[in-house]
Amino acid sequence: MSRHTTATAVFTGLALTCALTGCGAQEGGGAASSASAGAGASVAPAAENSRLGQVLRDRKIQVCTTGDYRPYTYKDPKTGQWSGIDVDMARSLGKSLGAEVEFVQTSWADVVADMDRSCDIAVGGISYTTDRAQKAAFSDTTSPDGKTPIVRCGEEDKYATVAVINKPSVRVITPVGGTNQKFAEKNFPDAKVTAYKDNNTIFDQITQGKADVMVTDASETRWVAHTHPELCSVHPDKPFDHFDKGYLLPQGDTVWEEYVDNWLDIASQDGTKAAAEEKWYG
Repeated sequence: MSRHTTATAVFTGLALTCALTGCGAQEGGGAASSASAGAGASVAPAAENSRLGQVLRDRKIQVCTTGDYRPYTYKDPKTGQWSGIDVDMARSLGKSLGAEVEFVQTSWADVVADMDRSCDIAVGGISYTTDRAQKAAFSDTTSPDGKTPIVRCGEEDKYATVAVINKPSVRVITPVGGTNQKFAEKNFPDAKVTAYKDNNTIFDQITQGKADVMVTDASETRWVAHTHPELCSVHPDKPFDHFDKGYLLPQGDTVWEEYVDNWLDIASQDGTKAAAEEKWYG
C-alpha cells in the first residue's frame, strides 16, 4: 500500500521534521526520539499551509478516535483514560513533533466527518473502504485484516461459513455504523441481525446467550479470545475477506501524509509499534 519509494521511507522523524521546518542538524533516532525537533523552529514554506505546519506552530495534535474498539482504542467510562494500540501510536506521533495529543471522541458513523472538521488525524483500527477514501486520505497500512466470526467456545464449527450463519435461526449481533454492520447486512439477509449500540459490552450478548455470533475484524477476535476465555475466534488466519487498516488524514495534504507515513515506517521498525501491540496480545 505504500505510496513512497524506499529511499523516502527511511527518513527519520527528526530528519523529515527538520527538512520541513528548517531546523538545524541534530542527532536522533526512533519514531518518537525527537520530541523537540521542531520546537522553536520557523515553519518552512513547504509546510506552511499543511497540518504539519499547524501542529508544529500550535504544539498540539488533535486525534479523532471512537474509544470503543479494543485493542486499538478504548476510553474507560469511569476514569476517562484512553488506551489502545493506536492510542499509544498517536502519542508516539505527537511526541515525534513535540506536540500535546488531544483525543477527540467520535463514532464510527461520524469518524470521517469529525476528522475533517475537528482533527488532524483519526486512528483506532480504521479499515480502508472506498466510501472513506472518497472523503479522506489514508496513511500507509498499519495492519492487514479480514472479517471472521467470534462465538461461544465449542460452537466454532457451527458458525464457520457465511452460508451457515445466514439462516433465520441464527442471531447475529453487530455494532452500529461501521464496516461490521455493512458486512452483516450484505452477507446475512436471512439471519436475525441486531445492531447493538454499545461496542464495549457487545460481546457480553454472546456470552449471555442473547446472540450467537458476531463477525468482526480478525484482530479484534484474537483480542476477545485472549481476554474472554468463554469466547473463541473462528479461523482468524483465514477470514471471509481481506482488507487493510490505516489512519485517516485530510485529503490533499501530501506534506502531512508523507510525515505520518514516514513516522509510521520508523515506528514499525524500531519497536514502537511492537511495544504497543504487546500490551494487548501478550
